[in-house]
Amino acid sequence: MTNSPKLLDQMKNTLRRKHYAYRTEKTYLDWARRYILFHNKRHPSEMGIPEIENYLTYLAVERGVAASTQNQALAGILFLYTQVLKMEINTEEINASRAKRSQRLPVVLTKEESQKAISLLTGTQKLMTQILYGGGLRLMELIRLRTKDLDFAQKQIIIRSGKGDKDRITMLPAKIEEKLSSHLLRIKQMHQVDLKNGYGSVSLPSALARKYPNAKYEWQWQWVFPSKSLSKDPRSDERRRHHISPSSLQRAIRKASKLSGINKRITPHTFRHSFATHLIEAGYDIRTVQELLGHKDLKTTMIYTHVLNRGGLAVRSPLDE
Repeated sequence: MTNSPKLLDQMKNTLRRKHYAYRTEKTYLDWARRYILFHNKRHPSEMGIPEIENYLTYLAVERGVAASTQNQALAGILFLYTQVLKMEINTEEINASRAKRSQRLPVVLTKEESQKAISLLTGTQKLMTQILYGGGLRLMELIRLRTKDLDFAQKQIIIRSGKGDKDRITMLPAKIEEKLSSHLLRIKQMHQVDLKNGYGSVSLPSALARKYPNAKYEWQWQWVFPSKSLSKDPRSDERRRHHISPSSLQRAIRKASKLSGINKRITPHTFRHSFATHLIEAGYDIRTVQELLGHKDLKTTMIYTHVLNRGGLAVRSPLDE
């Protein structure tokens, strides 16, 4: 497949030109590579809808992937065809076997369980988890917070470019204001040391970085939760301090979950589920909760009405009457 490295390089350049997130870039490139290898290294320009159908069917039937994974694979392959090869693909003509979307209810902690799990965390991991539970953030939304996104005066957190590339506002819990302020003071001092040593830059959206070349050094753009060490940026090769790895918080929460003795699978996203459920339980309007979570469809938010402590589907059992 002599042309494949060149083709994938073209795809990588196109993804960067269109300002896709680095994680998305890696994911799309990986699916394009797998698609080509599945078809014995044939060039994608020689293939089309039948080959896409075969690969998607293989993922659903042979690999048993989730619907979200299959959709992700399709998105990567379609990007290759439509944005790189400039080939039109009518998605309505793709008749692959589709992976079944799970209908499982989310795992939700009680208020007491949430506090217990959080109490077993320490330091930065505890503060991050308090924000997850207190504001209903997704893990990567939390990881990608910049200092300018914290509004202490209005007691709110601004989520930039969340799922669906949408901005939204959620609450900044009063309980963590002092602790968060102290954390920001520490990382500001660290940033000043980095600047003194000739570093201190942070990755910015490409258009912004070109328009304001010095913005990458400014405090307002720094990560709220930066890495403890400097590393080479995979795109610019510049040595800088990236945000903390999501895996570090995932490991800490997994450890706290085991120590807690709570018989539930607890992940960072569990605290977002618990945030939504506890707000609805407290009587807040479902559409307000929808806005705080950033859900496009109200049906997505409605699932939390089914996991309240009032029994199945929030209906009172006749045995309790």
